[in-house]
Amino acid sequence: MRIRHFGWIIPLGLALAISGCGENKQAAPVAAAPPPAVTVVKAAAIEVKPTSSFTGRVESMFKVDLRARVDGFLEKRLFREGADVKEGELLFVIEKGLYKAAVDEAKAGVETAEATLKQTDIEVGRQTELVQRNVGTQAKLDEVTAKQGEARGNYLAQKAALDKAQLQLSYTDIAAPIAGRVGRANISVGNFVGSSSGTLATIVSQDPIYVSFPVTQREILAVRREQGAVRANAYVIYLQLADGTRYAQPGAINFLDVTVNQGTDTVLVRASFPNPNRILVDGQLVSVVVELGEGEKTLQVPAQALQADQSGAFVLVVDKDNKVQVRRIELGGSAGLNSIIRKGLEAGELVITEGVQKVRPGQVVQAAEAKPGV
Repeated sequence: MRIRHFGWIIPLGLALAISGCGENKQAAPVAAAPPPAVTVVKAAAIEVKPTSSFTGRVESMFKVDLRARVDGFLEKRLFREGADVKEGELLFVIEKGLYKAAVDEAKAGVETAEATLKQTDIEVGRQTELVQRNVGTQAKLDEVTAKQGEARGNYLAQKAALDKAQLQLSYTDIAAPIAGRVGRANISVGNFVGSSSGTLATIVSQDPIYVSFPVTQREILAVRREQGAVRANAYVIYLQLADGTRYAQPGAINFLDVTVNQGTDTVLVRASFPNPNRILVDGQLVSVVVELGEGEKTLQVPAQALQADQSGAFVLVVDKDNKVQVRRIELGGSAGLNSIIRKGLEAGELVITEGVQKVRPGQVVQAAEAKPGV
């Protein structure tokens, strides 16, 4: 009997001990997920003027191809490719030995001719005096006078030969005829160059710089109807670069072509732009934005904030309680990297530009306003 009673107590005690241990153990609390982070931008009211956009091409005011004017081996290149050069700065040097020798030879010829001319001048003077004293003959005077003329002609020819030799010697130094930026050297030092060698390098002026763009006759006529006449100072010209940013310096129209391109029915218009930082490069393709007329305030948001569904366009905004709200909007075109909002949004509202994929309407978020220029 004792054995069976003891055997029943042991399992019961173990069960009570296990039960007691389970009651004392507590479940670990689950941490709440933080609100998702989003980037927002304030909807801003910005003045926008009526604009027309054209495709333009950047052109240097001056462009010079450097060429060799005399034959010889290229001895020196004195510039760094792509660097700015000043007017008159020495860029290439062609071997000078042969041309220096030609100058020395021409100088010797001039001295010889000058001595001969002086001798004939003396002889003419002597024969003239003898004729006046009735001692000499007129025939002898005529002979020495003719020799004097020949000597004078030879002297002038030798001087011309010296000028030519000196000019050819000067051509061995190739200097920049304009100030600007020099391009790549097409021929390396040590090669034989001449008038048939082609372009050694090209220099283009940089500041100011031209932008040319075609304008259709229809657009010009429309402006004439509104303005009475096309006036260059009635326009404000801007450029939009390849990355979508606006070029900081405005331009001014300085040329309107006098003929129409019969193939495209357009007139070439040219504007001049300051280019102190060398952002505009000869041959570059740009978008020309022409502003004309009075501006109006328009509400703008970054184009990346726009979304669309079956009901139309909308943006997500963050309200004062940091909750996401949907704003149905009516678009009014674009202004650079921004979109114009006609209806559905108020100035100052925080529009989500980054993180829209991870939030939903009514959800609390952690909003950070984008820094200007980012």
